[in-house]
Amino acid sequence: MTAEEIKLLEQEVSKAKFVVAQKAGQLHDLVEDRLPVSFEEIPVLAEATYQACKHWDSLNKKLQESKKLL
Repeated sequence: MTAEEIKLLEQEVSKAKFVVAQKAGQLHDLVEDRLPVSFEEIPVLAEATYQACKHWDSLNKKLQESKKLL
């Protein structure tokens, strides 16, 4: 992987981390502001947060492996 490709992957990791923070914020807002009335939203928000974390983790692992190969 070239240095430019690694830089692009770093940007993808950063964007994915931002999405994770947004999803976590939505989950936090649900807990802080809308429970117990909106408890049915928990599974949807939790799954979206989980999937965002998995995506970030996958990209981050790829980035770390790529950096080792340089």
